[in-house]
Amino acid sequence: MRLGAAAWLLGTGLLACQPLTTRPAYPPVPEAAMTEVRLVPREATRLLADALRRDSVPTTRVELRDAWIETSWFDTATGRRTRHRPVGPGVVRIHAWSDPTRPGFSKITVETIYRPVADPSLPDRELDRQVPRDHPVAVRVRTALADLVKQYGGPPAPAAEPRAAPAVGEEPGPAPEEEPQPEEEPPPEQ
Repeated sequence: MRLGAAAWLLGTGLLACQPLTTRPAYPPVPEAAMTEVRLVPREATRLLADALRRDSVPTTRVELRDAWIETSWFDTATGRRTRHRPVGPGVVRIHAWSDPTRPGFSKITVETIYRPVADPSLPDRELDRQVPRDHPVAVRVRTALADLVKQYGGPPAPAAEPRAAPAVGEEPGPAPEEEPQPEEEPPPEQ
């Protein structure tokens, strides 16, 4: 193989793969809030970032191309970036990911994390924990997600299972009857 052809194959392979992404290398915590919305990932990311900003959540990074959002560590009482060590549920950080699910739909996953302790012997990500469901910032995040679903639509309703067609030469049987309801007993005679 000539050098020119090998360089061309390598170049097209690198362009098709696009290993560069701005997304974090880690997945969301398992307890993160999640919903499906009728928006493409880029639009879902933009609208969620706008909703969080309107609700005084200080987004510091919004990557529309890679469909994710990040805040700095912020004080839950003031909504301002903190200069203190992020320890305890009073200082949180938000990461949000939008991923395609079906044509025109996205799954939005939002983690609202805090660090219960400071432990220099562990990597920072291992210290991250999802805040409880009743945490004020978690409530605001769930409200923002519910508003997106209300405004743009959620996942389509599951399709009803089709009835099996009768085999060739078979007569269609009677429709299945409803579950019989128990008859009401007459009141006792006095």
